[in-house]
Amino acid sequence: MTESASLKPDLGRFGVWLGTRSLSPELAGQIESLGYGAAWIGASPDADLAWVEPALNKTTSLQIATGIVNVWSAPAREVAASYQRIESAHPGRFVLGIGVGHPEHSQEYRKPYDALVAYLDDIDQAMVPDSRRVLAALGPKMLRLAAQRSAGAHPYLTPPEHTGKARQLVGNTVFLAPEHKVVLTEDAAEARAVGRKFIDFYLGLSNYVNNWLKLGFTEDDVRKPGSDRLIDALVAYGTPEAIVRRLNEHLEAGADHVAIQVLRGSRDEKLVPALTDLAGALELTR
Repeated sequence: MTESASLKPDLGRFGVWLGTRSLSPELAGQIESLGYGAAWIGASPDADLAWVEPALNKTTSLQIATGIVNVWSAPAREVAASYQRIESAHPGRFVLGIGVGHPEHSQEYRKPYDALVAYLDDIDQAMVPDSRRVLAALGPKMLRLAAQRSAGAHPYLTPPEHTGKARQLVGNTVFLAPEHKVVLTEDAAEARAVGRKFIDFYLGLSNYVNNWLKLGFTEDDVRKPGSDRLIDALVAYGTPEAIVRRLNEHLEAGADHVAIQVLRGSRDEKLVPALTDLAGALELTR
């Protein structure tokens, strides 16, 4: 591990994970005001990252992270230039999350480990520091690469059991920031229905399915539409207090930070009220 990779970014205990390619300044301000330390932006953002500065301009302490830029669709040199632009305007407030995506959805997908190493070599040349980047990582090989070439790992769609295994593998100096999905309802059937709607896509992706099998789930668990056991492991639900207990299991297992993705049953359901309820139960303070 390089010296800089041992310097963990400070994103607070909890952040918000958003499955969109951009973040509005207004939403960024609301997330910060609730006490969350970071906003993670998924769905493979474009290399220009033009939406980052407006969100940072609207906030004073919120960290923004990509979860993740895709090595197949976001050229390394362009991403590095965007990082340097953002860092110049807002030092220490942006974390570059990088990953290789899914073989089923990237025609270019070939030798993902080698492609990620080459990508990291390119952004090294562009002076993007290890301490301000993290890698999407599930299995041991990618987790070790994250420990060696970045601040740490951002595992997606993993239970606390994975967090514990990852922490044992990478050691205590490596940043570990898993994502976890939540549904704010005490109706188990409703929560599982919402969870299945979102997880259905991932049940067709080999990297996630293989990871769940390694964690002890069975072929029946990971066959569509996913068993109750699998959905309950990946989606926290119940009262805000019950959800917080589940999220805290990641911290107890060794996570430094948990990125919370709120799942909603329909577009009519509002995100900020849900984040407000969770923030109260999490006892977040600015």
